[in-house]
Amino acid sequence: MNTLGKEGEELALRFLKKQGYRIVGKNYRTPFGEIDIIADDGGVLVFVEVKTRSGDAFGSPFEAVDRKKRDKIRKVALCYMKRIRKEPAARFDVLSIDVDGGQKKIDHIKDAFEV
Repeated sequence: MNTLGKEGEELALRFLKKQGYRIVGKNYRTPFGEIDIIADDGGVLVFVEVKTRSGDAFGSPFEAVDRKKRDKIRKVALCYMKRIRKEPAARFDVLSIDVDGGQKKIDHIKDAFEV
């Protein structure tokens, strides 16, 4: 992961903790892919994809979470739930972090897509 991506994930972790989320895991990897952050939000298991950009040359961070990426995240989430042997209420969130000229803007889309 590049420096910008690491910075974005650290910002995301701090943001989520301030919002009252309990972090369950980070960078959970399977053969299907990776989920950046797994958190608990009041009993709901939240799988969080973090996208960080330093400008809009490659489009908005949300645009990077396309159908192919969503499918990977779903597969990884199912692997995680099988591993913990539970099927809790779950959702998929996307955190879009724009770091431009020293300014940091975080947009949080709860329930960004479905299983």
